[in-house]
Amino acid sequence: MVKFALQLKANLENVTRLRPEGDDFRWFLKLKCGNCGEVSDKWQYITVQDSVPLKGGRSSASMVQKCKLCSRENSIDILKASLKPYNAEDSERFKTILEFECRGLEPVDFQPQAGFAAEGAETGTPFPDINLQEKDWTDYDEKAKESVGIYEVTHQFKKC
Repeated sequence: MVKFALQLKANLENVTRLRPEGDDFRWFLKLKCGNCGEVSDKWQYITVQDSVPLKGGRSSASMVQKCKLCSRENSIDILKASLKPYNAEDSERFKTILEFECRGLEPVDFQPQAGFAAEGAETGTPFPDINLQEKDWTDYDEKAKESVGIYEVTHQFKKC
């Protein structure tokens, strides 16, 4: 069992506490089989609320899948306690926002989509349902009378 950290890097303009909203937030990943090296060609998603029992019935994971190439059963689990927001002071630096516990799988790509939330850095104005699929997002904070945005969103995975 290996842990992988998903690290996010973005340029935040007048917003802070960028985070996924709700346990049904979909983490879109491409996964690689640790046995044969096969990488999924389609985006797969997992959520915190997903729970699939593992063989032997001792524990569960967010996703259990059989490799198309080698037929090995692999699993990945979201470690909910590791979830951290990306804050204004983290801007333009990689920060771990989530960890995955993997058995036979390795996350190799992440695609941010809809379902993120943030708040105005000075005002606390909530900005729900932010879509980061285009790697950029902009809006306007009425209370602060200034534009807000999230730019140049990128990521990397690190072995923990």
